[in-house]
Amino acid sequence: MAHIDYYFSTVSPYTYLAGTRMEAVAARHGTTIAYKPVDLTGGIFPRTGGAPVAERPPARLALRAQELRRQSRKHGLPMDLDPPYRAVNPAPSSYAFIVALRAGGGDPGKLVHALTGAVWRDRRDIAEDEVIADCLAAAGYDRSLAGMAMLAGADEYVRNTEHAVLAGVFGAPFYIVDGTEKFWGQDKIEDLDLFLAGTL
Repeated sequence: MAHIDYYFSTVSPYTYLAGTRMEAVAARHGTTIAYKPVDLTGGIFPRTGGAPVAERPPARLALRAQELRRQSRKHGLPMDLDPPYRAVNPAPSSYAFIVALRAGGGDPGKLVHALTGAVWRDRRDIAEDEVIADCLAAAGYDRSLAGMAMLAGADEYVRNTEHAVLAGVFGAPFYIVDGTEKFWGQDKIEDLDLFLAGTL
């Protein structure tokens, strides 16, 4: 049975655009998934040659805006291209995700999509406990997991980010199959599917 290490950011627009397509692919192939929220801007970009969005050249920003618009339409996922909380601190929501995984009882793929959708679809601040609680509930988790208890996920968040860099991750979403085969971006989910099917 294959295994996917799934590295993602709760504020990544491309993670939002992935929807739950990767989970559908994994289910089709009987593949297990390890969900690993990471710190892109503060932990991965500085060590892998990436730049925060605000520091990218105008040409790259222009193409990014077009790509987000096109991919949003392609996958039927409504998207605000300039949401007010796109640069919010992802740590609180990432801690909550980790604690929710430990607690169980919900759907982690839906939780990733709820958190990213709160930013890029619903214009909400996922650093706020109430917003995090709503996302937890939408994915079948206990909304009371939001709050100070989330700090229990802080150490794992740091470890995830460190492991991501060591594994060769430099963006999100990033999928690694069985520790070796790497797929970067929501637009590579079809290739991931074909690889798991043995045709790539």
